[in-house]
Amino acid sequence: MDGQELQKVANASALELPDVTFEHRVGPNWEVYKVHGKVFMLMTDMPGHPVVILKADPNEAVSLREQYAEITAGYHMDKKHWITAEGGTSLDEDLVRQLVTDSYRLVVARLPRSLKPVIPAHGPSPETRNTD
Repeated sequence: MDGQELQKVANASALELPDVTFEHRVGPNWEVYKVHGKVFMLMTDMPGHPVVILKADPNEAVSLREQYAEITAGYHMDKKHWITAEGGTSLDEDLVRQLVTDSYRLVVARLPRSLKPVIPAHGPSPETRNTD
């Protein structure tokens, strides 16, 4: 999956989730995805390639970076809690959709109960997913 396809899948996945808002910021060119005002995904073009930046459980982030060459520490974000995905041969649509959903769930989990949307059943929660 190339970088543009990665961003297309990530965008579609994010916009399917409840209560998501989208902002396009110009200069620098960033697309920001939020749930109740809290960022869970960003997209931008690093020099030469489009990327998707997602929140991740710190332990899972380490595992993902070890397992996939296309996943690195969060670009312009906290390196422990965020990852950056770029296009490449080891990423597929299912993984990208799961990463977007996991990022969303991590942010929703920290929202006040009164703001928490009903989370779709797109697979196991980040706490229970096995990345082996």
